[in-house]
Amino acid sequence: MVKSTGKSLVIVESPAKARTISKFLGKNYQVEASIGHVRDLPGGKKEIPEKYKSEEWAYLGVNVNDGFEPVYIVPDDKKKQVKKLKDALKDCDQLYLATDEDREGEAISWHLQELLKPKVPVHRLVFHEITKEAIESALASPREIDSGLVNAQETRRILDRLYGYDVSQLLWRKIGRGLSAGRVQSVAVRLIVERERERMAFHSASYWDLEAVFETGKPQSFPATLVSVGGRKIPTGKDFDADTGKLKNPELLQMDQAAAEALATRLNEVSFSVSRVDFKPFTERPKAPFTTSTMQQEANRKLGLTARNAMRAAQKLYENGFITYMRTDSTTLSKEAINAARTLVTSEYGENFLHPEVRTYASKVKNAQEAHEAIRPAGTTFRKPESLRDELNRDEFRLYDLIWKRTVACQMADAKKRRTTIVIEGGDARFQASGTSIEFEGFLRAYVEGSDDPEAELADKETLLPAVNENDPLKALDLNPKDHTTKPPSRFSEAALTRILEEKGIGRPSTYASIIETIQARDYVYKKGGALVPSWTAFSVVRMLETHFFALVDYEFTAQMEDFLDAISRHEAERLKYLDAFYFGGNESEIGLKPRLAAKVDEIDPRETAMFSMGTPQEGEHREEVFVRVGKFGPFLEQGERRGSIPDGLPPDELTLTLALELLESSSRDDEPLGTHEETGKPIYLKNGRFGPYVQLGENDDDEKKNKSIPKMIQVDDVTLELAHQLLALPRDLGPYEELDATIEANDGRYGPYIRCGKETRSLPEGVSPMAVTREQAIELLKQPKTRGRAAAKEPLKVFDAPSPVTEKPIRVLEGRYGPYVNDGETNASLRKGMVPEELTLNEALDLLAERAAAAPKKKKKKKAAKKKAAKKKTAKKTAKKKTAKKKAAKKKTAAAKGVKKRP
Repeated sequence: MVKSTGKSLVIVESPAKARTISKFLGKNYQVEASIGHVRDLPGGKKEIPEKYKSEEWAYLGVNVNDGFEPVYIVPDDKKKQVKKLKDALKDCDQLYLATDEDREGEAISWHLQELLKPKVPVHRLVFHEITKEAIESALASPREIDSGLVNAQETRRILDRLYGYDVSQLLWRKIGRGLSAGRVQSVAVRLIVERERERMAFHSASYWDLEAVFETGKPQSFPATLVSVGGRKIPTGKDFDADTGKLKNPELLQMDQAAAEALATRLNEVSFSVSRVDFKPFTERPKAPFTTSTMQQEANRKLGLTARNAMRAAQKLYENGFITYMRTDSTTLSKEAINAARTLVTSEYGENFLHPEVRTYASKVKNAQEAHEAIRPAGTTFRKPESLRDELNRDEFRLYDLIWKRTVACQMADAKKRRTTIVIEGGDARFQASGTSIEFEGFLRAYVEGSDDPEAELADKETLLPAVNENDPLKALDLNPKDHTTKPPSRFSEAALTRILEEKGIGRPSTYASIIETIQARDYVYKKGGALVPSWTAFSVVRMLETHFFALVDYEFTAQMEDFLDAISRHEAERLKYLDAFYFGGNESEIGLKPRLAAKVDEIDPRETAMFSMGTPQEGEHREEVFVRVGKFGPFLEQGERRGSIPDGLPPDELTLTLALELLESSSRDDEPLGTHEETGKPIYLKNGRFGPYVQLGENDDDEKKNKSIPKMIQVDDVTLELAHQLLALPRDLGPYEELDATIEANDGRYGPYIRCGKETRSLPEGVSPMAVTREQAIELLKQPKTRGRAAAKEPLKVFDAPSPVTEKPIRVLEGRYGPYVNDGETNASLRKGMVPEELTLNEALDLLAERAAAAPKKKKKKKAAKKKAAKKKTAKKTAKKKTAKKKAAKKKTAAAKGVKKRP
């Protein structure tokens, strides 16, 4: 009988969460982290177990021929951590699985149980915040692993694998390597491409009106806008057809510049007075507490955080016990949270600002996979943001402040506003001025929601108008003609894309951050300011999917698929029939992914998929239709035999037929050489490529042709045949430098012009050309300390007060060749994208080091020893068997001294 230790093992996902929970548990609890998922489908056929490699479905890692049974493996970077957990479990009497309460968290717990094969009681701990009360409550009422949530996650993973692997392979064959398709990502790309199509089809319209400034007798002045002349209404942007640019209602008065100026001149002689004053009081209610989606949207609008960085900051806040669980569709609050919020309203803002009744908000949640409370500050009393300023980094602090204010505001009184409209008439013209005044701030004292439309948000701000009465005379100080141009629909920001995905029921808000990151990594989308712009590759992929596999990117179908996963999580649906219909089909109403892909392989013409017409010119020498072609190396222009480059970063809606013809003409000029190279006799061309202008020595089909970029300091128009010779001659020999016993070379590289002498390099100062730098200048640069690289040791960006609990050495943030990283004397861990070195907290540093250490491979010494022994064994001669016992004993003794053990 195994002796009881009285000790329990608690497993969570992350080291930060482990540290926080361990604060609330006694010495009889050992808290460890799984560091995310411990098992997953193999990453292709190479990772699948040997016994399955001959199967036709092996590349999927899912046995589609036998109940869609998944094959799970422990990834190499998780084997060390799994062993650590198994060893810890040996000394414990109970196992508590305390992963997050959603599909992914439930699946991690199930995988842990499957891997660890515990012989002790297993309990599932569930909590929505990491506080002492929540942990104690969870320990008092543990539950079993929810098979519905596990099955929903597993089905989602299988669907994503079938969709992603099979459709992606078709994209590789028909469009280009490295592309990918996905259940949610392909739909997100389609949304962004559709918006760009709307912008490309948009026809702008222009119209003029008058902006006036009127003065009362007080005197007080205020602005007003012309709304009608002679009873005919002046149009606004919404009155024009986006497809034609024409007025929808011809009865409206569309003025041009001349008409507006003539009207202004005529009205200068007219007397004006107030014809009507309208007052309209209204109230504004506070928004609901944050869900995952609304938090991401507000963090993007107000804080400029990407979805990924917002979720990362929220994850840290949750794991360290500052907020409740951040993956939720719920807008409800617990009684304790409502009491905490209402108490804060009273203490911070006063009784007048407290809503007389408890506010409740309708929730859209219908599934069991999400937490049952909105995102809010943790605990029964909410810590004020200022009290946490020294404990959080910048993003975490700003996000906590946002969550705190939104939660408190939801229990505050309505804001009371009054909209005032003043109508002014003079002659046959009518002007209107609108203003909004705040009668009572209410919840606005704490929180104002952001907007995707800055102009609309600006219109809602307080604008005060002077007190006037009907028939009051007014003096027109200014009557300025103003032109307006209608605008195409705005591109999606991250916040706007998140909102529309949620509205259409596509995917889960908790996955939007990774989806947005993935479509950028695949070069389907790039950012211009805060807007998401699709690439021509995205156009090509979406066209293929819409034409041949429309259901896969159909918004309704994708939303229904999400509903089906929710039904599984609620134990209301069985997955096998659905997966079979999705993958194998059987009738026309079913997807039948595998047979459909097989049927389409020969039908899809890559050339048609990758060609987009820009139109046909009606004049000029070249009258052929102009196309954008998506090729293996990116998009380019094609007109008959002519080809042209498309500059990197040019949005599709800005590539008009006129611009395309200019680019083709510019490329045609590239075909005319600057002259002939003096030494080789080959032509030298001045060209403009995707990455900027360059000179080329030799023809396009010359295997030995040479290209050289034109430095940024040189204008393209200044490139002569002589300068081209100098560029092509780089690197330039400046002569020897005795102190380094090497020759100095000047060159232009990826990071700009530089000099090199042996292993030493120095960047050239701004404005100094590699063709003009002298040997003396170069030597002076080489004498100066290096400002980048290993040769110059830099001061740490930050040193933490507390040493590492593992190495007992200082924890430092350092600047490396590939960016900042944290070091504890033994382990280096790179900072994640978006992390600011100076704002890194000790907990974040410890997390990075723990995750890196867990994923680290075995030490090199052990690997070398194993290789050396294996090599000896392989190359040993048969005559070795005849060695004397004495020699064998000597060899064993030597091996033992070196610490090498004989393999059994």
